[in-house]
Amino acid sequence: MGRKESSTTTTTTAAAAAAATRSMRLPPQHQALEVKIPSFFRCPISLDVMRSPVSLCTGVTYDRASIQRWLDSGNTTCPATMLPLPSTDLVPNLTLRSLISHWSSSSPATSGDASVTSSPAGLVRQVASPDADPSAALRQLAAYLSDDDVDEFEKNALVGAGGAAEAVASVLRRKGEREVGVEGCEAAVRVLAAVVAMDGVEDANKRRVAAGLAADAAASAASLARVMRGASGLEARVDAARLVEFLLANAADEAREAVAESAELVAELVRLVGPADEKGSLDARAVGAGLSCLATISRSRRAARAEMVRAGTVRAAARALRATAADPAASARALRVLESAVGCAEGRAALCEDAEQAVPAVVGRMMKAGRDGAEAAEAVLWAVCHKYRDRRAADAAAASEGGLTRLLLLLQSGCSPAARQMALELLKIYKVNAKSCLAGYDSKTTHIMPF
Repeated sequence: MGRKESSTTTTTTAAAAAAATRSMRLPPQHQALEVKIPSFFRCPISLDVMRSPVSLCTGVTYDRASIQRWLDSGNTTCPATMLPLPSTDLVPNLTLRSLISHWSSSSPATSGDASVTSSPAGLVRQVASPDADPSAALRQLAAYLSDDDVDEFEKNALVGAGGAAEAVASVLRRKGEREVGVEGCEAAVRVLAAVVAMDGVEDANKRRVAAGLAADAAASAASLARVMRGASGLEARVDAARLVEFLLANAADEAREAVAESAELVAELVRLVGPADEKGSLDARAVGAGLSCLATISRSRRAARAEMVRAGTVRAAARALRATAADPAASARALRVLESAVGCAEGRAALCEDAEQAVPAVVGRMMKAGRDGAEAAEAVLWAVCHKYRDRRAADAAAASEGGLTRLLLLLQSGCSPAARQMALELLKIYKVNAKSCLAGYDSKTTHIMPF
């Protein structure tokens, strides 16, 4: 008899503890009315109200985060039925999600609650309001978009139909008395960068970000430059540069020109390519984003090249070229930046002033940055060594280890006719500057005669 009472007491205590645990796990807006929550709103695994209900092939619905953890742990059965799963596809239960949303918004416990005004749609409305500081709402919105437990369908809908992209982009375009501080702009950049990088957001919705920034490209560029200058950390600076890159890739010519005309932005992009810490080390993400933007700007507005050189573009690209030996893509970007720079007198002068360091770096990456990178490197050398015949550059190229070999390999690689002609003209450097034709001939491809 005692054992029975003990068993009953234990069972009751366990049930009470389980109920208390469930109550603690419920979102704050649901805890007060736990007994009124429909049972089919709860996830069978976590027993919480489902945020993103999805169904397995067995017909049982779970919260996405809970069932995903179950499957990621190596389980191959349905947790509720323990039946084997021929498929692990998760199908969103849109009907149940709509019912939960309607119940949550109409529940007495949530009406008038602060959490309702902090819903994603409510946050977008706060951001769009011209009379309020959007910083807090933007930080919450960034956290929402970065939450892996939130369904991608919901994020995509918020960006598109919810108008989040346009509302957040408008923050960066504010001027005068309505202008937002660096903290608010940084939060806006974080939101937009998350949208652009998110796989679950459709390309059409991502382009809304570019359209929102391009509505006043000059103001957007100024705000992005402010973030890159005064952001709290390198991550925000990189995000701002990636937004610049996205805008340049998806905006019309007029908007691209407005971005290219921002001397402040160009200066910050150059600074981004520089050392990220006191030890002088470079951050690969920062270098890649900065060089990509600078290469695009130099192509879109030739008149900006001299301004870019004065901002230190040549020095930054050459330094990055020496530091990105293991990254062919970054090397190719740096070479494209230098190719654009030597198209103006200021760029050629800047490169030749540092010829002893810059020219060997260009030669060394000639065949290690892909086809485009190789031809860009050749164009740089041809411009300063052959066309404008700078003695410092020619001597540095002739003295660079493996330079002749790389030119010969480029000739063998099936390069374009223009690249082939430049390579043949560059080969003369070695004839003129070396004691003999074969002095620097370190290639084993002796069947190729350079002259």
